[in-house]
Amino acid sequence: MAEQFSVVTQSIVTVRVTSSGNTFGSERRFQKDLTVAAVKGKLELVTGSIAGNMKLEAYNKDDKLICKLDDNEALLGSYPVDDGMRLHVVDATIKLGEFEDTSKVEKFEISEDSYAKRTDSVRAFKERNKMGRFQEISPEEQKKLDEEKAKKAEAEKQKAESLHVGDRCEVRIPAQPVKRGQIKYVGLTDFKEGLWAGVQYDEPVGKNDGSVKGKRYFDCPAKYGGFARVNHLEVGDFPEEDLDFSDDEI
Repeated sequence: MAEQFSVVTQSIVTVRVTSSGNTFGSERRFQKDLTVAAVKGKLELVTGSIAGNMKLEAYNKDDKLICKLDDNEALLGSYPVDDGMRLHVVDATIKLGEFEDTSKVEKFEISEDSYAKRTDSVRAFKERNKMGRFQEISPEEQKKLDEEKAKKAEAEKQKAESLHVGDRCEVRIPAQPVKRGQIKYVGLTDFKEGLWAGVQYDEPVGKNDGSVKGKRYFDCPAKYGGFARVNHLEVGDFPEEDLDFSDDEI
């Protein structure tokens, strides 16, 4: 039984299939005793190409062209196609990456009122089962939530009042590198609720030049500006860090 299983396993090859219309590719398994013509037939549903327009190329794991499967009557196993290789379908009638462009795909759209009236939507399901924002909250729970929100807002306000334009600071956002700079703005913004601090970083590690979505909050060179929640700032004696060049470097 073990010997028979080994023979069956060796008769199948697993490859990644790419095409002129789809360079991302997908993994497929083919029997080696299939003819090249039969493989092309199976690839019609995978690539969207017509078998008669296909030319097959085999690439190894280093993406080097190994061979062209140019004989429709030959068996797949007669070519040096092994597991992990890439089988590329060339179709001159299809533009490169044509099936990857979703900009021309017609999208389903529905108005907010129409969606609200549907009974088979996710929203309707959540509303029926009192989930998410439709979850019923007792007066005591709502009071607790309001108190926590007010406490958080007050702490944010006090933090903002402790920050001043011109202060040196470190921006300490969880899971991100610590960045040093100078505070250039403190207050409300149009891009998001809450209190924010605008910082000019010492190095070009920012995302803007002090303006966001067309509104300017402060001036600084491009890529040196950034915004962070006020509670992510720490003010102190944070001098600009030396680049630690040697005497032989500039």
